[in-house]
Amino acid sequence: MSWNSSFAAKPREYLISLLERLRLAKVTGVAFPFFMDNSNIVAMFDMMDPSGKGTITFAQYKEALKNLGLCIADEVLNDDGHIITLDKFRDDV
Repeated sequence: MSWNSSFAAKPREYLISLLERLRLAKVTGVAFPFFMDNSNIVAMFDMMDPSGKGTITFAQYKEALKNLGLCIADEVLNDDGHIITLDKFRDDV
């Protein structure tokens, strides 16, 4: 099954499996192929925004960055009170 058909059939499960593989790669030090293209970023954002408001909470944003390995667990991210849009999420990821 190709990436596109796996993603289209079960996008949530597919992204969860990619995130788990990324976490394992980080823990073991094994290289993992780059998969953060625009469609994947949009899909992740959409999973965190199931109501389609176009925004996510700071807590969701922070947890996503930690799960993606883009910030360390004790890194301080300051909530400036602004909503997190897809553009902000995409820029940071």
